[in-house]
Amino acid sequence: MAEAADLVRLALAMPGVVDYPHFDRRAFKARVTFVTLAADGLTANFKFALDEQALKCAVAPEAFAPIPNAWGRRGWTCATLAALSERELAAALEMAWRQAAPKPAARRRRRIKTNAAV
Repeated sequence: MAEAADLVRLALAMPGVVDYPHFDRRAFKARVTFVTLAADGLTANFKFALDEQALKCAVAPEAFAPIPNAWGRRGWTCATLAALSERELAAALEMAWRQAAPKPAARRRRRIKTNAAV
């Protein structure tokens, strides 16, 4: 079961990520914002590509749901942290970070992970 502290730790460990206040939330960005954490620490909003959003919501509907407005139609997806393992949270962060990171950094990290798996 993932918690807010896990999200903060994992997000800040990613290359180029900084956090900043965003209304009543804590936001994390590389080039642009890719995840925000609710003030109560129970949910987070991830920015996925639309196909990634569809996949996450289909595979784990108890954890992921599109935000029910125009933001959701742009890929913003609400995640219930308690419904995720730390590994699932890390995978979601990685997926969202790749959309937000400077392109050379995202390509370099993907290459490193691919080579490490071999």
